[in-house]
Amino acid sequence: MKVLISGASGLLGSAISARLNAAGHQVTETSRSGAGGANGAVIWRVQNEPAPVSALTDKDAVIHLAGESIASGRWTAERKARIRDSRVLGTRNLVEGMRNAKNRPSVLICASAVGFYGDRGDESLTEDSPPGKGFLPEVCVEWEKEAKRAEELGVRVVNLRTGIVLSRSGGALEKMLPPFRLGIGGPLGSGNQWWPWVHLDDVTGIVEHVMKTPSIRGPVNAASPGIVRNADFTSALARALNRPAILPAPSFALRLIFGEMADALLSSERVIPTVALASGFAFQFEDIDAALRDLLT
Repeated sequence: MKVLISGASGLLGSAISARLNAAGHQVTETSRSGAGGANGAVIWRVQNEPAPVSALTDKDAVIHLAGESIASGRWTAERKARIRDSRVLGTRNLVEGMRNAKNRPSVLICASAVGFYGDRGDESLTEDSPPGKGFLPEVCVEWEKEAKRAEELGVRVVNLRTGIVLSRSGGALEKMLPPFRLGIGGPLGSGNQWWPWVHLDDVTGIVEHVMKTPSIRGPVNAASPGIVRNADFTSALARALNRPAILPAPSFALRLIFGEMADALLSSERVIPTVALASGFAFQFEDIDAALRDLLT
């Protein structure tokens, strides 16, 4: 298949690009400078202009991942605007580019996040669950709404609601390793919140599975069925490193350090990957201990 990927320089995008190339797909990437990819990338200033028609024409699939990181600093009003605009305006510009293209892609796989659900305690959350309340759920709702507009063009749309991606080369796990290796890691807040983790290999596998399964459309939870609470996750990480995990980070301290962004660390989202499982996708890593052993040894 001929595939266009935006946001291909990020942790998830680079892994998806590598997987699809290895599987024999023809991958084209976009970037703001034209740098990237084996043969360079197509220039696209995501928030400022429609996606280039030349990049979209005769493609079988588009995987749209571009967006401002939510974890790179406190959520000031300016950062929140960048987080929202990079996703909402970027997706709007992508669909506008599709509208102008001939021989449009048959499927758009657009990134979203389990943040769609917000803080929901012990409630089991499937793709049919309504959105939560707060900044991240509001952004995700707008984001998915913009992607859904591609359906008007006859394009199958999938919203990939990704959990906490675990990787040996970046992301949340990389940020957690230094304190845990020093023996000063521990649960966040009470530790009772559900943490919807997923191994990077399973996320890339879900993307390829979705791309090649025409019956899948709408939201898809990209999170392991072996979901655990934050305290269990931190215990598993400590075991993998042969270190203790006895120093919790109190909720008030996290809010002092991170401000509103702490809500994303403390929210409880018991996410179930109903669509992926029902469509026959087989997770490689359903057990958190096995996933961490794979990533850390």
